[in-house]
Amino acid sequence: METLEQRLKAEAQRLGFAACAIARADAAPQAGQRLREWLDAGRHGDMLWMEDRAEQRASPVGLWPDVRSVIMLGMSYAPGRDPLALADVGNRGRISVYAQGRDYHDVVKKGLKALARWLVEQQSGAVKVFVDTAPVMEKPLAQAAGLGWQGKHSNLVSRTHGSWLFLGAIYSEIALQPDEAEADHCGSCSACQTACPTDAFPAPYVVDARRCISYLTIEHKGPIPVELRSGIGNRIYGCDDCLAVCPWNKFADTAAANRAFVGRAELAAPALADILSLDDAAFREIFSGSPIKRIGRGRMVRNAAIAAGNSRDKTLLNQLQPLTTDADPVVAEAAAWAIERLAATAP
Repeated sequence: METLEQRLKAEAQRLGFAACAIARADAAPQAGQRLREWLDAGRHGDMLWMEDRAEQRASPVGLWPDVRSVIMLGMSYAPGRDPLALADVGNRGRISVYAQGRDYHDVVKKGLKALARWLVEQQSGAVKVFVDTAPVMEKPLAQAAGLGWQGKHSNLVSRTHGSWLFLGAIYSEIALQPDEAEADHCGSCSACQTACPTDAFPAPYVVDARRCISYLTIEHKGPIPVELRSGIGNRIYGCDDCLAVCPWNKFADTAAANRAFVGRAELAAPALADILSLDDAAFREIFSGSPIKRIGRGRMVRNAAIAAGNSRDKTLLNQLQPLTTDADPVVAEAAAWAIERLAATAP
């Protein structure tokens, strides 16, 4: 007869999850201390929400004292093409693979809620579901459950799915049989460290968000530091470099990728000229249903202006010039910088 845990994992697979494993609520005791050290060093930048709820984030029990088991789940978004293919195409913007399809918050949470309902029907007990926006340390918990390990780039790496898993968590009062934690398989590899164009890794397993392109193009609201702009290249939303170069990706099962995350054609290689021309209404229309929508038109156009400055394509001056008087001063500054940079570019 199948155990509850076996049936749970089968149901998770039916709901579109590529991976499911269980950890005890106290299975990642070092995570809280590492979080505090990271915050004390200021490496979270202006993500003050991480600091404000640090005690709840440090441990599942800190968020919910009654939790006994943590069910960690992963949905695959393994790409069907090389995420680095546009690296040398200066007039096209690069959007991180995870953001080219439907908003993962909606897709993963829908699956989590369905699985949580199923679990409660099997055995009574309170449950809570989380995906990304709650104070939950998904990656250490996923390693404790056995889904993979936190690589030197700090993200989860799976022997089956590579670096391409969206993570979600179900906290439960039910005491479930935990799985074995995954060991670290990075070895002496440093590919992710050397791939970073802005040197965002002060040490293996440690990322300084203040230098990370994903942070700078998504979370950071103000002007991007001038000294980091050339390293951004043509990336206008996020960065896949440290993930894409991981050797474990050669084992990634692309067939397991959830169809909801297949990239939209218009987001695969958007023309910088088109992004620079967006007003608020057009931005909301194009990025409806995408995680990109939450950063707003200003940050996206700021990013595109910096990419334009790096492009060596002087035809983009036509779109940059009107932005120098944009109502958003961050956009206006980025456009002026880009024009100056392009003007210094050899013909």
